[in-house]
Amino acid sequence: MTRQATLITPFFLTTPRPVLASLDRINARISDAVPLALSDGDPAPGETEIGIQQAVAPVHEAIAAFVAETAGSGTLPVSLAGDCCAAIPMLAGLQTAGTDPLLVWLDAHGDFNTWQTSPSGFLGGMPLAMMAGRGEMTLMQSAGARVLPESDIFFCDGRDLDPEEAVALAESDVRQFSDLNDLLSALPRNRPIYVHFDTDIISSDDVPAQSYPVPGGPSAADVKAFFQKLAEHDSIAGMSISSWNPDLDTDGRSARLCLDCVDGFLNALH
Repeated sequence: MTRQATLITPFFLTTPRPVLASLDRINARISDAVPLALSDGDPAPGETEIGIQQAVAPVHEAIAAFVAETAGSGTLPVSLAGDCCAAIPMLAGLQTAGTDPLLVWLDAHGDFNTWQTSPSGFLGGMPLAMMAGRGEMTLMQSAGARVLPESDIFFCDGRDLDPEEAVALAESDVRQFSDLNDLLSALPRNRPIYVHFDTDIISSDDVPAQSYPVPGGPSAADVKAFFQKLAEHDSIAGMSISSWNPDLDTDGRSARLCLDCVDGFLNALH
């Protein structure tokens, strides 16, 4: 099995998710980085002049440094955080370590909004657009990440898109798939792969503890089978995970099924 190291960042943007730090199934390092506003005892960003993007910078810097160090030592970096914006420093760390990856993005949502297209202005709906060089680049710049060519992004399944976000994706060069096996068949074998797994891609029938659940989607068994096949790829460079909402996971079922998918993938890597 490939050597691996995991970092858990127990935040959803600037909101603490302490339950993530207590996951007993994962032998992981717990990030001690905290958002700027929280470290100073201030109100949540968005209510202060600091702003959420500046506030998360220390958290992202810690992820990027962990990934760069881990990948640079020949160990597979794994990052578990509460939101998809944490994928940006994962990319930065891989790039710092000299890896030029394709990105496999698994998500029920597009995360392809910009400030101009987003109906809500929710930052967590924008990271994939930022990684593709669209919209404001504050998070990319603060993490030290370089923009990915859109054709290097393989995205599934995006079953819940905002109207202008859907147009932007349709007009982009992002490679979009509604079926996991179709994505798998399209992946080239000659490039390292960075996998981002937003657990809300799994049907809410299986994993109900999601902040933004979306009907439909693949089952947990489907996602686990996909990961088993993806593990046969020649070069997996790293994995980031945007977690279920542990505060809603009253019976632990969502955590168990999501971690089953992750464990199955990591244990199957060459």
